[in-house]
Amino acid sequence: MYRVASIEGDGIGPEISRATRLVLNAVNTRLGIRMEFMDVEAGDSALARYGRALPEKSLEMIRNSHVCIKAPIGESAADVIVYLRRLLDLYANIRPAKTYPGVRGLKDGIDLIIVRENTEDVYSGLEYDIGSDAKIAIKVTTRKACMRIAEHAFRIAEARKGKRSVVAVHKANLLRKTDGLFASCCNEVASRHPSIRFAHMYVDACAMNLIRNPEEFDVIVTMNMYGDILSDEAAQVIGSLGLAPSANVGDEYAIFEPAHGSAPDIAGKGIANPLSLILSAGMMYEWLARRYSDVKCAEASKLIEASVCNVLSKGIATPDLGGKSSTDDVAYAIVEEIR
Repeated sequence: MYRVASIEGDGIGPEISRATRLVLNAVNTRLGIRMEFMDVEAGDSALARYGRALPEKSLEMIRNSHVCIKAPIGESAADVIVYLRRLLDLYANIRPAKTYPGVRGLKDGIDLIIVRENTEDVYSGLEYDIGSDAKIAIKVTTRKACMRIAEHAFRIAEARKGKRSVVAVHKANLLRKTDGLFASCCNEVASRHPSIRFAHMYVDACAMNLIRNPEEFDVIVTMNMYGDILSDEAAQVIGSLGLAPSANVGDEYAIFEPAHGSAPDIAGKGIANPLSLILSAGMMYEWLARRYSDVKCAEASKLIEASVCNVLSKGIATPDLGGKSSTDDVAYAIVEEIR
């Protein structure tokens, strides 16, 4: 029995969480996977109710679960997901971007993964005043974090079919100490994985090439802020941020969530795209399969991916993808495919 901490989030979060739960229930029923969902309060609603975006009880429930699936949080996101990334040492942020049938992207044949260091960089939040009219932010970079994220990226590249390549993205020509350390660590790790093609690319050139030649990328490994920006760009290249799942992975635990925000402007309208959270659930099953050597979870991950592809190929999609279907319509169509 897997205990799954489930955070429904803010804005469109409850709508896409409900849709995803329908899909998860269908998958578990078909494959005989036993899963207990633990509803965890976190985010803006928890902040308003308890004075804390992540109450102690919620944190305890997460600690007592096998894994967490989380919808987007609103204004208090930093107090939830950023805090959890550091607390649980979820050092690898994994963001796939691939071409899906029936979705208009910039090019066909895109299938890449951005592996983003998830605990350091300027996102460490070390900002200070310098006098009355100047500020400073500290970019934290350690050898430990650089080595383990590079190793994680190369392991992903080795497990993938196709290009089997890693590109390290940074700005070491200008940030010679911090980005320079990241680049040198990637070189060291690359020397231990000779079967993987390896190259460096400056972040501005990478941003350009994600538009010009996105199909040439396989695995991108990069630092926290660069990865945050590039992964949103990559999502738009494939057609929509609504197709962008993500994982926050550590050695012992993982949290799965959409790459997008809570979109309060469309909350309650029934048009939010649930696919990013549903695809994140597919990544969750894949992680459970590896961690617990569970062949049923491996099958569940493939089943979700195939069902999403089949539904999109039939033109069943929300308005952000050019379709006319509602959030629930998409979920029900995926459930039917699974059944």
